[in-house]
Amino acid sequence: MAGSTPAVRERLLGALAAGFIRLLRRTVRIRYHDDATIRSWEATRRRFVLAFWHRHLLLMRYAYRGDRMTVMSSRSRDGEIMVQALRRLGISTVRGSTTRGAVAGLREIVRAARAGSDLGFTPDGPRGPARKVQPGVLFAAAMAGLPILPVSLAATRQRALPTWDELLLPLPGAHVEVVYGDPIEIPDARDAANWAPRLESALDALERRADDLAGRGAGE
Repeated sequence: MAGSTPAVRERLLGALAAGFIRLLRRTVRIRYHDDATIRSWEATRRRFVLAFWHRHLLLMRYAYRGDRMTVMSSRSRDGEIMVQALRRLGISTVRGSTTRGAVAGLREIVRAARAGSDLGFTPDGPRGPARKVQPGVLFAAAMAGLPILPVSLAATRQRALPTWDELLLPLPGAHVEVVYGDPIEIPDARDAANWAPRLESALDALERRADDLAGRGAGE
């Protein structure tokens, strides 16, 4: 990639990332648990917010079968790579994060929801702290009038990578257990931040259940 411009480099890296995710999907078997609600919502196009920890990002594209999803991506160079990868995986993006462009990004993603898109959020992204809910997902859900559906996953064979979020990499031949939780409705945006402990608790509980289904001990 010597001599290539940043835009070309990011498009290429995004294409490679999307190709890797597709290849990874072909090497594992995914099993879904407690998915009646999300499958019903996808079929009837009832819009919602899918929320999951950042460390489960790699295969979360395959937890969703709806027709239109928008996620928020940071304005960094890494964020541009993510934009390019997600576009190839059929996911739309808006730019913003908890640190840069947060207000503008929140307005854009709420606008996408009101235009008929489901939303995807990593409540601890893009840079953590890991497994701590930041308020953006809560405000977006309340402002758009959408329920939050938490989801987690674990694989029978996986590696935690040395990243800030300990990104989970399912290994070839693994069974991946995807577990959905109960919807969380936030009735008033003025009270949205107070719902962070409930969402955090739900995501942690789903992660433990996914680990159990995958035959993994605590912290394994």
